[in-house]
Amino acid sequence: MNLFILKLLNDQNPRQIAARVLSQRQTSGEFTENLLDIALATARLSPVDRGLCHELVCGVVRWQATLDRLIARKTDPAREQRPALKNLLRLGLYQIFWLDRIPPHAAVHETVEQAKRSGYGSQAGFINAVLRSYLREADEIRKILADMKTSQPALGWSHPEWLVEKWRRQFGDEKTRQLLEWNNTPPKTFARVNTLKTDAAKLVERWREENVECDFITRDWIGENLAFELKSHPPLNSLGSFRDGWFYLQDPSTLLAPVLLAPQVGENILDACAAPGGKTTFIAQLMNNEGKITAGDIEPNRLRLVRENCARLGVTNVQMPLPAIINPQSVPLCDRILIDAPCSNTGVMRRRVDLRWRIQATEIERLRATQLELLRQAASKLKAGGVLVYSTCSLEPEENSGVVKSFLAAHSDFELETERQLLPFVDGVDGAFVARLLRK
Repeated sequence: MNLFILKLLNDQNPRQIAARVLSQRQTSGEFTENLLDIALATARLSPVDRGLCHELVCGVVRWQATLDRLIARKTDPAREQRPALKNLLRLGLYQIFWLDRIPPHAAVHETVEQAKRSGYGSQAGFINAVLRSYLREADEIRKILADMKTSQPALGWSHPEWLVEKWRRQFGDEKTRQLLEWNNTPPKTFARVNTLKTDAAKLVERWREENVECDFITRDWIGENLAFELKSHPPLNSLGSFRDGWFYLQDPSTLLAPVLLAPQVGENILDACAAPGGKTTFIAQLMNNEGKITAGDIEPNRLRLVRENCARLGVTNVQMPLPAIINPQSVPLCDRILIDAPCSNTGVMRRRVDLRWRIQATEIERLRATQLELLRQAASKLKAGGVLVYSTCSLEPEENSGVVKSFLAAHSDFELETERQLLPFVDGVDGAFVARLLRK
């Protein structure tokens, strides 16, 4: 077959694209979500096939440990499978045991054909044998998989053992199980209406014209007519409402920190860890673009994202002169400061599918030092009577209440007004921690 035609067919095959993304993930070091976005941006797939490709990639990464245990049951432990071949087996097994809408025999056939298209024709018989063996044992395997969730929760739910044990000590067995299940569930898509450009009623009407199905959502910290769950939609960057800046994609948990910051019109605000700009632009929205927000970030190159989002959303009161975390020479004393600190991200694990395989126990202690340093620097730039809000998307007390306690012990001129931990299995949103501190 002509190589150009073969490539064209592969570019329109969701399973082939999924296999390619999984292979790139293992060699590039890039996050899976980014690789998937790049691949789907140029692929000519129907909405159904786009959804399948996304599900295959994210599902395989989430359930990697469990899938690899199944592979190990049928292969020689002395012979490590080549990465590309292992990914094909993972894809086949995931379709058999996790995707009910795909007939098992079709999953086997498609995986074998995919192996041939990918240059692994000599291994097609081996893949066929492994997968068909599992078809014959499907009922028994489903029982084993269900039992593992209780007897070996780290393996049964495909999470690192150390993290599961940490959560069991922190939350108990049942809540940990709920958290593990949450992390393995595809995340919902949420949006915040941008009242600098429109209102909720106009946005819903425009979405109706754009074939977007949505539901209003409320939480005690955001009230009504601000946030939506997008139930179904075309590719978001194809929507005029998105390009025109009528909304911003944002989990409701991320709105808590700006709400507790409570910025007022005309104030001088510092957002020291601003990228990509979701909280920054919401602060501007709460201020009706009146006053000044200085935005910085521990990774200055990411401020480009803040600029892009401000431009799209019509935010005009944000300036970004900071070349580093906080530049004391360029920041006057502020009325309010937000520190949305770099953290382990354990509260957003279902959105960042690679995270569970990247995070290490030692990283939490390393991050504590950065978090405390950010708070120390911010303290020097806050007016007396000013408000300092510290937030993370972590579930770990060492990064949350522990950091706040350490900071307060060293800064007697600050007091804790309120703190709150959002938990997925309680609040139905991503995990987050927010503390509001007052300078006396």
